[in-house]
Amino acid sequence: MIDVVVVSRNNEAQDICSYELASVDGKPLPAFSAGAHIDVHLPDGQVRQYSLCNHPEERHRYLIGVLKDPASRGGSRSLHERVHEGTHLTISEPRNLFPLAHDARRSLLFAGGIGITPILCMAERLAHAGADFELHYCARAEDRAAFVQRLKTSPFAERVFLHFDEQPHTALNAAQVLAKPEANVHLYVCGPGGFMQHVLDSARAQGWQEACLHREYFTAAPVDSSLDGGFSVKVASSGRVFEIPADKTVVQVLESHGIEIAVSCEQGICGTCLTRVLEGIPEHRDLFLTEQEQALNDQFTPCCSRAKTALLVLDI
Repeated sequence: MIDVVVVSRNNEAQDICSYELASVDGKPLPAFSAGAHIDVHLPDGQVRQYSLCNHPEERHRYLIGVLKDPASRGGSRSLHERVHEGTHLTISEPRNLFPLAHDARRSLLFAGGIGITPILCMAERLAHAGADFELHYCARAEDRAAFVQRLKTSPFAERVFLHFDEQPHTALNAAQVLAKPEANVHLYVCGPGGFMQHVLDSARAQGWQEACLHREYFTAAPVDSSLDGGFSVKVASSGRVFEIPADKTVVQVLESHGIEIAVSCEQGICGTCLTRVLEGIPEHRDLFLTEQEQALNDQFTPCCSRAKTALLVLDI
């Protein structure tokens, strides 16, 4: 873990603040790559993940952007209301579950709303490397779009296309942008679920290959759990079997019996809790594994996923 201090806090757009973090001891922060995020331990005890959006060559600071979302689980509200310049926080080292394919011939970057944070870092990295790319940023209105001035004054401003709902003439034509996919051209998208699905569906309709489609979710869509039933999990190392009731997750039940599984997002987004399945068929509810990986049924996210069979044997 790393102890940091908030060096500055700035309003970037309506309900969006950026926080510049530096190490308390003044030492360089761990290196990171474009698309990386950190876990931030908040004053109220919550842990939330935020993408780094400064230039990945920088070691003297980390920069995160946070949307105050009334529908969130309280993390963004805690940051907006309780974290100010001078506040001390504890963070994790950066992890990257949304990396660039550095051998790509060209990259298409799509951001919706606060999803600009990892995409902006990617643009900085690609521009620094002299790579071919373009960035499409969609938001409801310009005053709700973060880092617009930074984009407009960046060295890669001519590669940036802004699309605002309140300005219909700027609307994104995804089918046109994604027409005629070419070999070794990669797409990256981050933002609200509906926006991401539109971009990905448009790409697939144009014949893009799954291996060239990259996405990062910030939140999981609500899941109807009214029909959930119970099932059992067996810990392979000890042979112990535990019943998982409809209103508890595997992580919660195992933790109550002293068996710790590392978790972070608890929504099936980050992959921290990914666990191997030796027997049985999981019911996947995560957004971390690809459809192909889910189809193998040899691993699952116990923070949210359940079981299609009566018993899952876990490699723990």
